[in-house]
Amino acid sequence: MGHLKSPPGPGAVHLCIDMQRLFAADGPWPTPWMERVLPVVVRIVERSPQRTVFARFVTPRTAADAPGMWQAYYEKWRHLTRARLDPRLFDLVPPLQSFAPPAALFHRTRYSAFADGALHGFLQGRGVDTLIVTGSETDVCVLSSVLSAVDLGYRVIVVEDALCSSSDQSHDALLDLYRRRFDVQIELATAAEVLETWRS
Repeated sequence: MGHLKSPPGPGAVHLCIDMQRLFAADGPWPTPWMERVLPVVVRIVERSPQRTVFARFVTPRTAADAPGMWQAYYEKWRHLTRARLDPRLFDLVPPLQSFAPPAALFHRTRYSAFADGALHGFLQGRGVDTLIVTGSETDVCVLSSVLSAVDLGYRVIVVEDALCSSSDQSHDALLDLYRRRFDVQIELATAAEVLETWRS
């Protein structure tokens, strides 16, 4: 079974985070590895589009519209607020666009996909107990979403070859942290293991 403790069951959903034009190689916040991991993510989505949820990051209209320290953040990144940015950059990257629908699509303004409670409510209403996590970036939005999912009690399977980051060092450090400190609550698996065992 590799790293997986058991096959993902009928309550499993693929949570794909921030695979958007905003973070593509030609986007304003480029994640260099995205092009490399995208075919892997596509294969997992293809396994069960109807059991896939895409979480998209959306910036505020202006820095003043953000709360607290997010205002300072968007003062730094003012050119990436919605008032100044082409709205098409928030779209999924083209190879994933045709999957939604049937895949569900959630947008958010914080790092965690669970920050506003909408995704958790959606998943609970469908009996979801397991998340197969892919996307961008390993050390920002994926990290925040994974730890939120742990706090909410989900079984979390992180697909280590379907993540992308801007930093090799922090990507590797986080995978090591999951192995050493979160081994009960976070499972690391390859896409091959997931595709071999997930019968959606």
